[in-house]
Amino acid sequence: MKGPSWPAWGPVVAADQQRERVEILPVTGKAAMERFIRLPERLMRGDPAWIAPLRLERRMAFSTRRNPYFRHAEAAFWLALRDGRAVGRISAQQDHLAPQAVEGSPAGHFGLLAAEDDAEIHAALLGAAEAWCAAHGTRHITGPFSLSINEETGLLVQGFDTPPMLMMPHDPPYIGGHLERLGYRREQDLLAYRVETASPGLPAAARLVSRGLPPGTVLRPLRRAALRQEVALLVEIFNDAWAGNWGFVPITQEEVDAMAAALKPLLHERLVWFAEIGGEAVAFAVCLPNLNEAIRGLGGRLFPFGWAKLLWRLKVDGVRTARVPLMGVRRSHASGLLGRVLPFFFVDALRREARAMGIRTIEMSWVLENNLPMRRLAESVGGEVYKTYRVYGRDLAA
Repeated sequence: MKGPSWPAWGPVVAADQQRERVEILPVTGKAAMERFIRLPERLMRGDPAWIAPLRLERRMAFSTRRNPYFRHAEAAFWLALRDGRAVGRISAQQDHLAPQAVEGSPAGHFGLLAAEDDAEIHAALLGAAEAWCAAHGTRHITGPFSLSINEETGLLVQGFDTPPMLMMPHDPPYIGGHLERLGYRREQDLLAYRVETASPGLPAAARLVSRGLPPGTVLRPLRRAALRQEVALLVEIFNDAWAGNWGFVPITQEEVDAMAAALKPLLHERLVWFAEIGGEAVAFAVCLPNLNEAIRGLGGRLFPFGWAKLLWRLKVDGVRTARVPLMGVRRSHASGLLGRVLPFFFVDALRREARAMGIRTIEMSWVLENNLPMRRLAESVGGEVYKTYRVYGRDLAA
């Protein structure tokens, strides 16, 4: 599979020559990638809600050798420069497992968009991403995905005053306007619900749980002694449960292995639950301690003292927030009674265990705006929408 690539036409120069020119240059080599990774640290420095991601993690995410995403996808990365100073960045991707937006046309995505509040910079960046996608046969581009829909998805359009949870993006308010002026339109809104673990929720939800699980159904926690197999089981159910849903991209075996290794410090036995019938797992739910809370203030650096602070915050001091990123019921049971009631039992268990661990707030995200059953579930346990993320798209010229 190809690694990062770019069109052969070279730098894009903005048409307005009265100002310092904007150049869009492909990211090649470690020094340029490091500049790409660190740029948001300068752009977002004045935003009190922003949390710098760990640079080490970002290097691994963008490495074609280390990230199994690149076994089924290819990507290109660019920096926008004005008078030699980095003022923006963007990526373009083609994931060969992603569903086609236009029949006969491979999916084209953009992501990792960060730039100064300048229309010229945004136009040049999106122009580069569009040209790369068009050159790869794409007739419709969507995003932002950084890099996959299974990673950070959407542009923050509501909820700028609170920090992002683990694996959720945070953006300045002006980017959406620049996208819309360039012809991008809303394709999906993704919602994040905030649930207080001490909230009793609606009485109807409590009554449902009090009746007990359907006969023959049991809930069990994660078995850490068999972590790799448990993550593989979780992914197997996820791939079955979500197949055919908007934007679905299956998680591969290589990604399962990488996920098991990456999430090992965060997976707690009492925050991952499976539902079994006759010993067969038919559903799952995952709650992860909010790593972003633990890395806040580290400035993206683990050395020389970041590791010690991170471990202390995770293992000793503890975090007060968490996120439920994944929940699924096998399709064979999803439309029946089990599929309707199991999510309530999962959320009840996760809230109870999280509260016992000192976690006060859980985010349930992301939830598609038209996923009414999941929205009713979140609201029945006292959840409120506090952030909205938007996926944009536009057709490309033939």
